[in-house]
Amino acid sequence: MFGWRRPEARRITGITTAVLTLAGALSLAAPAGAAAGDRQGAGPEAAVAERLVERGRAGAEAAAAHDTTRVNITRGAGGWAFGTAVLATEPGSERMPRGWLFLAEREGGTWRAALEGEERFAELSRRSPLVEPEEKPLFAGLDGRQGRAPGGGGPGGGEVVAYGAGDYRTGMALPTTVGASTVMTSGPHGWSGSAAPWSSLDFAGGDEVVRAARQGTAYTMCRGWIRVVHDRGYATDYYHLWNNINTDGGWVNTGAFLGYTGTDVTCGGAAYGRHVHFGLIQNGSYIPLAGHNLGKWVIYNGSAAYQGSAMHGSRRVNAGGTLYNYGALGLNQAVVDANGGGHVNKRTGPGTGHAIAGSAADGATVTVSCSASGTSHTGRYGTTSLWNRLSDGTWVSDAYVWSGVNGPVSGWC
Repeated sequence: MFGWRRPEARRITGITTAVLTLAGALSLAAPAGAAAGDRQGAGPEAAVAERLVERGRAGAEAAAAHDTTRVNITRGAGGWAFGTAVLATEPGSERMPRGWLFLAEREGGTWRAALEGEERFAELSRRSPLVEPEEKPLFAGLDGRQGRAPGGGGPGGGEVVAYGAGDYRTGMALPTTVGASTVMTSGPHGWSGSAAPWSSLDFAGGDEVVRAARQGTAYTMCRGWIRVVHDRGYATDYYHLWNNINTDGGWVNTGAFLGYTGTDVTCGGAAYGRHVHFGLIQNGSYIPLAGHNLGKWVIYNGSAAYQGSAMHGSRRVNAGGTLYNYGALGLNQAVVDANGGGHVNKRTGPGTGHAIAGSAADGATVTVSCSASGTSHTGRYGTTSLWNRLSDGTWVSDAYVWSGVNGPVSGWC
């Protein structure tokens, strides 16, 4: 089940890479009030560059004058274009590059572009003949609405990201080999250093192989940088890779080979020693990793960037420590957290008034069939009266498991 495939050969008209300095891209900007790409006769590269600069301005870190926009058209036909758009920084810079997938459509001689995480991107993906069948359901989740709440000032205007939206399940493994250990060299930090959101982790050691954390479609953003788009609006980034795959929408399974840990900075940024810079994205924006589960480890922030820890059951490993990759936690599964104890009692019904029917060890994975109310208990994450019926018919208190959801995992019994 592990591996990746190249997409079938596509007819591509005019594969193009456009590289512009940010100052040059700014000079292409449309007049105030005009949509990106409104200049009659401009090509898709210019329309995408305009949108890229606008998205860069809306980001947490403003673009610098020496940054470059790299627009790589990988598919094109019949008034459509698709590819990658990157705001590249200088190699050695503390600022990391940022990038998005894009779709562009020509309407009446004018190209209009949209980047992933925007409602128009999802709308274009439904109509575009360039988007493959396996990509369409994934791109539909990149509409900028899922996981967002009213506010203001967010990318795209009028919204701010409501990280996790109360559901922190990812279905992801660690970006390493399942069944092996690797070092979490740095805890949660920003994609570009200390700046929030702390969306990223660094891993090194072990067999040095970097693997897809979850199945999806993979894209080479530039040499050394792979993005995988998953379901539920998520995507993951893998940067600094050596000998990475070259792919444009190829399907990858969980654990598929993406490359090796390295120090590549082709699109900018810095790497001090070989590692993979791993980032979590939702709807085109980096989001905090804290509270999410990777490889059956719950990620925690520290008091400063690059600190923090990961927990598997009651076992905590701080940044700089070794994590064993237990594989992905299913969306209907939970990890037993005995809150310092060795095990949790399983019962014949939802409460301590029911007979004990065995136990589940701290750190064990359980599958939840449904949930019901019962006696209240207090665990690491607070007090709850929720009980979970497991796949073997026994019950455990929700106070002593981590599922990623503050409520029923698989509905009510």
